[in-house]
Amino acid sequence: MGRMTSQNKLVFFFGGGIAEGDASMKDLLGGKGANLAEMTRIGIPVPAGFTICTEVCNEFFKSGGKHPENLQWRVEAALGQVEKAMEAKFGDTKKPLLLSVRSGARASMPGMMDTILNIGLNDQTIEGVIKKSGDPRFAYDCYRRFVQMYANVVLGVSGDHFENLIQQKKRSLDVELDTELAAEDWEELVGAFKAKVREITGKDFPDDPHQQLWGAIDAVFNSWMKPRAVTYRRLNDIPDDWGTAVNVQAMVFGNMGDDSATGVAFTRNPATGERHFYGEFLVNAQGEDVVAGIRTPQQVTLEGKRRIGSHLPSMEEIMPKLYNKMVKIYQKLEQHYRDMQDIEFTIQKGHLWILQTRSGKRTAKAALKIAVDMVMEGVISKEEAVQRVDARSLDQLLHPTLDPEAQQRAHVLATGLPASPGAGSGQVVFDADTAEAWNNEGKDVILVRDETCPEDIHGMHAAKAILTARGGMTSHAAVVARGMGRPCVCGCHDLEIDFAAQQMTVGGVTLAKGDWITLDGASGQVMEGQVATVDSTLSGDFAAFMQWTDEIRTMKIRTNADTPEDAVVARKFGAEGIGLCRTEHMFFEEDRIVAMREMILAENEQDRRQALAKILPIQRRDFEGIFRAMKGFPVTIRLLDPPLHEFIPHDLKGQQDVALSLGTPVSEVKRRVEELRESNPMLGHRGCRLGVTYPEIYEMQVRAIMEAACHLIKREHFTIVPEIMIPLVAHAKEMRVLKELCVATCEQVMAEQGVVVQFMVGTMIELPRAALIADQLAQEVDFFSFGTNDLTQTTLGISRDDSGSFLKEYVNKRLLEKDPFVSIDQEGVGQLVMMGVKKGRHVRANLKVGICGEHGGDPSSILFFQQAGLDYVSCSPYRVPVARLAAAQAALASAK
Repeated sequence: MGRMTSQNKLVFFFGGGIAEGDASMKDLLGGKGANLAEMTRIGIPVPAGFTICTEVCNEFFKSGGKHPENLQWRVEAALGQVEKAMEAKFGDTKKPLLLSVRSGARASMPGMMDTILNIGLNDQTIEGVIKKSGDPRFAYDCYRRFVQMYANVVLGVSGDHFENLIQQKKRSLDVELDTELAAEDWEELVGAFKAKVREITGKDFPDDPHQQLWGAIDAVFNSWMKPRAVTYRRLNDIPDDWGTAVNVQAMVFGNMGDDSATGVAFTRNPATGERHFYGEFLVNAQGEDVVAGIRTPQQVTLEGKRRIGSHLPSMEEIMPKLYNKMVKIYQKLEQHYRDMQDIEFTIQKGHLWILQTRSGKRTAKAALKIAVDMVMEGVISKEEAVQRVDARSLDQLLHPTLDPEAQQRAHVLATGLPASPGAGSGQVVFDADTAEAWNNEGKDVILVRDETCPEDIHGMHAAKAILTARGGMTSHAAVVARGMGRPCVCGCHDLEIDFAAQQMTVGGVTLAKGDWITLDGASGQVMEGQVATVDSTLSGDFAAFMQWTDEIRTMKIRTNADTPEDAVVARKFGAEGIGLCRTEHMFFEEDRIVAMREMILAENEQDRRQALAKILPIQRRDFEGIFRAMKGFPVTIRLLDPPLHEFIPHDLKGQQDVALSLGTPVSEVKRRVEELRESNPMLGHRGCRLGVTYPEIYEMQVRAIMEAACHLIKREHFTIVPEIMIPLVAHAKEMRVLKELCVATCEQVMAEQGVVVQFMVGTMIELPRAALIADQLAQEVDFFSFGTNDLTQTTLGISRDDSGSFLKEYVNKRLLEKDPFVSIDQEGVGQLVMMGVKKGRHVRANLKVGICGEHGGDPSSILFFQQAGLDYVSCSPYRVPVARLAAAQAALASAK
């Protein structure tokens, strides 16, 4: 963004049925600000306020924390409009207007940034609040909450200081609950809080309401770069330069008595997608009380109360008129936005206010069901439905769940709220840092907390599942876990945690850090030990939804599979062929590794051929199994790629075993190992260079491929078009020599078998030089397959196996947007792909082009491959549904 001028509109008012923004302005106003404006426009009761746009945030950081020109008077003008709409005045002692300041990025980031409530309170305005509410205790409770929150968020004073003062006050009065403190107790605590601020910061707590407001605005902007927010954006692919808007809004209070309340509701169940109104609320409470888990929330609906077996009255029962009004509002909002909504509301003295609506965070299961249901209801099109589900989230549906029989035998310790579905077993840990550290060591962990907070996000991401003692279905743990796809059980009231002893007690059993438990996020059950799982099944809504993706996408989806078993799994998930069958993996099987090592140790071609003859029938059976599993679909088989030293052990014991099995002196094995040793094997004697040096290896493999095809055509009437792929080609002459070997072998086998087989010979483009001479290679081959794993290594000069120690720092320090081995480097490696496609098809217009690296399962990479004009992507079996959906989304995006 360039330098702002007075012509830029920086502040957007909403209130009293008038709004200067609308839902289409999410990039500028953030999701919250755009929706507040839109709700105001359509007649929803929204407290008046204004939004400072995201561009101000970006300018704020570019200028080192300075505000753009003319922002102050624009804020003051908008504040005047709010005062008029709410019939109150900011800083007034008789009818004081209190404000909230909240963040609002264009993508929802629940709990990741800061909020400050009750701005405008001081020793003078508090009198106006007391007069208006008629409740001194309420007024001073608001005042202490404000000082506590402002001091923590804006002034950087730890909240523990204030909690300690509250506990001291309760002990001195011999009471246990906050609600037992009277107005004068809170009044004394406000003074104590301010004294603590002065003690720690050396400055007085700000009493000027306008100074408070600007401090809060700056704090919200600064929270955009807090570690938890940066981590959340990295995990969810949200760019740093989007910035956050700031929403300044008139306060309304849910803690003004029994005719007041606050809550969160969803127009459909965010965990399952079922079409029923769903939510939680608390009478006489403020918004943070609902998600903090301090009090057990009540259900909005009577049906919800019955579902969880709650004894607490529902909103439908105790506030029927307001409930009916809420129903009309939620129906209006879902109909208007044409998506499931997450609604925050407050009831102040019998008046219902809507504080926020947004497209609700949901599990993959819920997203799928909501998308399918809304198509069936005629609300959205199939194309819109396909765009509503995050392709990456499908992973949540493709992994095991608890085995029903094992679950029946399991020792259930307790049952909490089923906050996020799925099952997970792991070792108990009690803090986020340990969860992350143990996960990095390869351990499965369950993060157990009283309740989670935004600072726990890294541990939640590292955990297999999350368990909390407090909190409801809309608590921080529940919302974040659902977004991450982590199983989660919340509000397990039988759970007691002793953090000092690093142990927990639940169901009469004491478990220490490192002990195993299992969580079922679908039922809320907490089980002792590890419980067996079963594979997921794909049917119903999933099948219908995936059928729509197949109708929309233009790229084919293949799989990387080396065994018939892998191929069967991939077919179940909808793979349309194999894009990469790595033959080297077959050689490590016990029934062939001896012959493989015999071939490597052979001193001449004749001995090598004798050893290869032992492998031939085994390889043929392998290929028959894969062709059979992929009946009717193409199979691309890569000939031997890794250097030969990988097949011989480098330790003395392993070499002795090889010598014994082959009847060869250990000294011979050692000598051959030394001969094969390379300083940089990745760029050494591998790939097509093996075929040039030892053509008999490739000859045997091609023969095995063709004999398998001929056998199936003759005996089982298959239609097969084998695709034989030569790896690591850098020169057209290499390709020409090896193609001639392949063609000659294929023709010889067909003559022997009396069968004609259509076959193709192609190459992997995995070296920069291959992309640069793609036009020359295209004259020799029938297809290209981009091996983007090696192409990334050779283009960036980074070893994938050794990059883990530093690539993370590059991403954290924003030197790289993403790990280039996870999402393709579009500016570098991507340009080589584009060049290869263009050059290749210039020579051979019908050249089939695909990609078989790990990037084939990455949604953002798939969008790039769509734009590059590839015919297919190939990925691991469990990523096939992800790729199918991402390819459909890419086709829709490209069509735009």
